[in-house]
Amino acid sequence: MEGHPEAGVSPAPGECPRWRDTRLSSAERAAALIPLMTLEEKVAQLAGVWAGADESGGGVVPHRADSAVCKPWSTVIRHGLGQIARPFGTAPVDPAVGARSLAAAQAQIMASSRFGIPAQVHEECLTGFSTWRATAYPAPLSWGAAFDPELVEEMAGRIGRSMRAAGVHQGLAPVLDVTFDYRWGRTEETMGEDPFLVGTLGTAYVRGLEGASIVATLKHFAGYSASRGGRNLAPVQMGRRHLADVVLPPFEMALRLGGARSVMHSYAEIDGVPVAADEGLLTGLLRDEWGFAGTVVADYFAIRFLYSLHGVAAGPADAARLALRAGVDVELPTVETFGDTMVEAVRSGAIDEALVDRALARVLTQKADLGLLDETWQPEPDGIAGLAFDDQTSQHIALRLAREAVVVVRNAGAILPLDTARKVSLVGPVADDLMAMLGCYAFPAHVGAHHPDRELGIEVPSLRQALGALIPGLSYAPGCAITGDDRSGFAEAVAAAADSDVCVIAVGDRTGLFGAGTSGEGSDAADLRLPGVQAELVRAVLATGTPAVLVALAGRPYALGEAADDAAGIVYAFLPGQRGGQAVAEVLTGAVNPSGRLPVTVPRHSGGLPATYLSPKLGHRTEVSSLDPTPAFAFGHGLSYTTFEWTAAGVTGEPRDLACDGQTAASGGCGASGAWPVDGEVTVHVTVRNTGQRPGTEVVQLYLHDPVAQTTRPVVRLIGYRRVPLDPGEAARVTFTIPADLTSFTGVDGRRVVEPGDVELRFGRSSADIAATLRLRLTGPIREVGPGRRLQPEVRVDAAPSPQAYPQGRP
Repeated sequence: MEGHPEAGVSPAPGECPRWRDTRLSSAERAAALIPLMTLEEKVAQLAGVWAGADESGGGVVPHRADSAVCKPWSTVIRHGLGQIARPFGTAPVDPAVGARSLAAAQAQIMASSRFGIPAQVHEECLTGFSTWRATAYPAPLSWGAAFDPELVEEMAGRIGRSMRAAGVHQGLAPVLDVTFDYRWGRTEETMGEDPFLVGTLGTAYVRGLEGASIVATLKHFAGYSASRGGRNLAPVQMGRRHLADVVLPPFEMALRLGGARSVMHSYAEIDGVPVAADEGLLTGLLRDEWGFAGTVVADYFAIRFLYSLHGVAAGPADAARLALRAGVDVELPTVETFGDTMVEAVRSGAIDEALVDRALARVLTQKADLGLLDETWQPEPDGIAGLAFDDQTSQHIALRLAREAVVVVRNAGAILPLDTARKVSLVGPVADDLMAMLGCYAFPAHVGAHHPDRELGIEVPSLRQALGALIPGLSYAPGCAITGDDRSGFAEAVAAAADSDVCVIAVGDRTGLFGAGTSGEGSDAADLRLPGVQAELVRAVLATGTPAVLVALAGRPYALGEAADDAAGIVYAFLPGQRGGQAVAEVLTGAVNPSGRLPVTVPRHSGGLPATYLSPKLGHRTEVSSLDPTPAFAFGHGLSYTTFEWTAAGVTGEPRDLACDGQTAASGGCGASGAWPVDGEVTVHVTVRNTGQRPGTEVVQLYLHDPVAQTTRPVVRLIGYRRVPLDPGEAARVTFTIPADLTSFTGVDGRRVVEPGDVELRFGRSSADIAATLRLRLTGPIREVGPGRRLQPEVRVDAAPSPQAYPQGRP
């Protein structure tokens, strides 16, 4: 293969070709190979083919959605192939058989093409390796509820190692979109409505995946979640400050601190410019300003959409020209505009071959990083026969994350935890629905739903099964379906509730693609009322007078209306994964003390959207509007079965600490103001004590309030947090060292600046429940900051002394 005379690739006797020489850098090896390649060979490296693993173990079969399906496989790969898309996530196939099929396909690619370069293989991995019989972890909105980057990194590492063992090189995750309008079906795929939370958790996921030698792919860059009306792929009208201060920071953080090696552009058009054709965003910002050197891959079919949906290209060749010029390196999942069409466009002069070489250099550099240009690379990984993707270790990580993500938002009269000796009924349409636990990109929902003849592949206990194992004699009635208007089951559900001491009402979503579910990609909502007649069922059960606990197994925060006040207990679990039923049941019965916090605001009303907590003053309740946007439950809110006291908040420094207790904070904050240089940092601390009778975890949240700035600012925004587990009576001092860079924002002239003036650092149990406020003054001249600014605080937790007696704290 390497001695083909037409390209001059024959080395001297005994000499290794430079592009095979592992002593050179990956970029040097790529540069050595490019001049040896024909135009067809170059272009072949810039596209993928969607091909599922054959159940025979003998290769892959092009997916019906791939335009290359009309060509023989041998024709598709004759010049090489850039990527294979979703060999495991296309149809149910045994893990070992799938790995053998992929290895066989790689061997065919290497044998058929002149240079013998294997394809880079990518797979979905948002809620786990998207393949049959692989653990389905909680959806990303649950990651947000857990506020636990370390556990997210552990999960991602586990996912990455399973993918690598199967021969996969790249994972299409994490999703770093900051949710803006909860009606958007893909809200479940986001980690919440705050860019700092999304950025820190997304960075942790990237570290886990990249640490397992899987290329992490950040998506969807950028603006996808801000679509008009919460509709998938709808236009985005967004100001540059919202883009710079809310949408972009998670991507910058995951690139700089996580080391992600790939970015997937979004389907969005921002202010009339589709991102796939936006050179300013994909090259000017991403590469020139941020210094990104990895690959930019197209979201599926998005280059085609430049002419078929957006109308900014005249046809396939024009779309290829726009995307390549903008900075897209690889077309996915099809060989459509980057195939023969691009070759013809280059030969006609419509596309500059230098742009092809630019993209090719990035692709080949990444392949060299992955070992795919090494002469010793073998298509079949070791240990294929023993592949298992749903082992006990993976399930335990899924369970731990699900437990941490369950959020108790209301607990009137301490109805929770449930007394298992009392008579308990369970009603509601999601109570016995396995799919209510899974996100849209979990394999059983994303792929398995199209193969009803195949078994699920994993065990997913429903809430009914899990709760029934803990509560003897649990009665059950579904009441209604998740969607539709059939109320014939109301009477049975009402009777079950009336005949019990406590009723658990399970409502929410069933994920599915493009309208096949109530949450998920393309399954957008007209408003935030519960789907179908679920809200009516809730009202009917509450009318019995039986104390009720409302459990929402959902992909978005629903406006619960009167139930927010009338239900004795309310619990949110955002598609908590295959062990989610167990986690919710354990929280309901007290086997697990809840520690989840809301990553999104739970609205009181279904209208008035979008309305996240990141609003300036006029985005909150005012006297000039009859509509009150005050939420039912605020971002960051969550209850525990123990109590915590917050004390001794202060600013650490010389000559003395500036201290402030919660009572002072409630009356307006610390009277003094500490100086904080605009190019410096400040260290603040708070002591948290478990004043209850059982172990519990508090989530300490730190918010910034900037009362006067050159542009309107959110009333508060999150700049730090830490989970703090404490035994009864135990106390911990939580210390944050905050760089002034974290106060920066996009000013009037479009520059990111740290502005001198008064600010407040607020320690909060949530964005609306502030325990202590520290007043500070940023000093010095206005300071411009850029990509090199610090993006996170340093956080330390130390043991604090335990007094003989302590006052009772608040829950």
